[in-house]
Amino acid sequence: MLKGKTAVITGGTRGIGFAIAKLYLQNGANVAIAGSRQETVDKALAQLPEYAERVMGICPDLCSPEEVAAAFASVRERFGRLDILVNNAGISSRSSLYDYTLEEFTKLIDVNLKAVFVCSQAAARIMKEQGGGSIINTSSMVSLYGQPSGCGYPATKFAVNGLTKSLARELAKDQIRVNAVAPGVTKTDMVAALPPEMVARISAGIPLGRVGEPEDVANAYLYLASDAASYVTGAVINVDGAAMT
Repeated sequence: MLKGKTAVITGGTRGIGFAIAKLYLQNGANVAIAGSRQETVDKALAQLPEYAERVMGICPDLCSPEEVAAAFASVRERFGRLDILVNNAGISSRSSLYDYTLEEFTKLIDVNLKAVFVCSQAAARIMKEQGGGSIINTSSMVSLYGQPSGCGYPATKFAVNGLTKSLARELAKDQIRVNAVAPGVTKTDMVAALPPEMVARISAGIPLGRVGEPEDVANAYLYLASDAASYVTGAVINVDGAAMT
């Protein structure tokens, strides 16, 4: 479905991001996995030896326009194009409002929102020159419903939804589609860090009766990146088993 296309996936070293990277590679894409540290990038690449010719690693500061631009330029130099950007890097928080520090709140804004803006801007500049592309942002079901603590996370994901819809309208004239995927409870390290009682409470509200696998979510990113979604932009697709709906 993605033969001949090149994708950058931030937060691609594990969890949903790594599942997306593997699925894209299986579907013929060239992939650049972006991680926070070279160590984690190398670990991810070591799990994909069969795709060595079509995968590379980068680890820019996602909030630095200069570093991101240079990293994306290196991807284009290696593979000749940049067709898909998946803004998947993100962090969560469980702090109560009474204990939330401004430093913690600001860090969530930087990683979950500012980085999406910086990476989208850099990718869009390349995609415009090429005649189009696809940007896919990772939202969350809590962007719609909130959560009982850690207000910074749903707040940033709600902002990601707004950024997605706005960029979809702005970039449509350049044939750049912008969409988001809002995963529900998924078996990732982030969910593993939640208290068991919180996971159990959330899982009880999933009509399909199970927590999602990273591969379940990755399938939505494959669709949105492919030509099958050529008339889809500005959408936020829930992949949550109908949780809390």
